[in-house]
This record gives sequence, structure tokens and C-alpha cells, in this order.
Amino acid sequence: MKRVFIALKVEAGETLIRIISLLKSGLASGNIRWTATDNIHITLVFIGDTEDRMIAAINSMLKDKCEGSGTFELILRGSGVFKSLSDPRIIWTGIDPSEKLMQLNSIIVNGLRETGTKIEERPFNPHLTLGRIKHLNDNTILKPLLDRFQNTVIQKVPVNEVILYESILKPEGPFYKTINKFNL
Repeated sequence: MKRVFIALKVEAGETLIRIISLLKSGLASGNIRWTATDNIHITLVFIGDTEDRMIAAINSMLKDKCEGSGTFELILRGSGVFKSLSDPRIIWTGIDPSEKLMQLNSIIVNGLRETGTKIEERPFNPHLTLGRIKHLNDNTILKPLLDRFQNTVIQKVPVNEVILYESILKPEGPFYKTINKFNL
């Protein structure tokens, strides 16, 4: 049994690293688990605990559905929080709307259903998780920090492969192990 998800790897560029650094220093008094820059990704589908036989079926489906489907580019823009500014849980960077990204997600979700894989039924909301907030001492500093990057184009992200990851939970944070890569 492995805890798995399907994602796009994002190499953090100079601007993204600078924004993360500014957020970290501005929110230093809070208790936030920041995503390591080498772990930054866009989750296409979180699957969760999965038996090895199903992982083999998922591998086969991803090879069939994704390989050769075509590369594209995404634009990272802005930042925000999930839940609410008064009770923030996740700090994120957004992604400009992309028809190709939505199509890729749809192809994978439908393929997973065909394999009988159980997945969460929630709308796809593409983003990069920058940090998970456990506690903020002062919520009023969050909005001005996020507003600084509201419409900032952060970087372009070339999308040329889909990755099936295993998420291994450790006390110091998750470790993402590549199970397989599928060229688009």
C-alpha cells in the first residue's frame, strides 16, 4: 500500500523563490510548514492509499492516456489562501486559466475511473501549495503580504511530463518519491 498522487513538477524560479522568502520572513512569528522548493508541484489528482496492483493499472493508464498528448506552458500568477483570511490553512500561488491543463486533468480523472481507482470528487483547483498554516500570531499581516503579489506574473512553467508520486510522510515533512514519469 502506497500513498500516491499524480502531479506536474515545478522548478522554482528566481521570482517564486523571492516571494516564498518574503512570505517566510513576513510570517516568521507564525507556525507554518513551508513546502521545500524541490517539492513544489501542481497536483493533478490526489489518490491516497493505493494497493500495488492498482498502481500498476494507474501506470498503464497514464502511459496510454498521457504520452504524446502534447506539451504546453502554464503561467504562475498571484498568491492567496485556502479557507479564509480570518482562518487561513494553505498559502498558495495561482495558475492562469489553461484549457490544456483542464483537459489533462479531465483525461487523467476519466482514466482513473476506468481503472476503478477511487478518487476524491472535488473540483480541480490548480495551484502550488507554498505553506500549510498551523497557527498565525497576527492574521492582519497576511493580507498586505498577499496583496503585494496579487497580479504578479511569477514565472512560466513548461509542462512536458506527468509524474506519479508516492508521498512518504515523515516528521520533518513529506518526501515525494517518483514512481514513474510520462512524457507528454
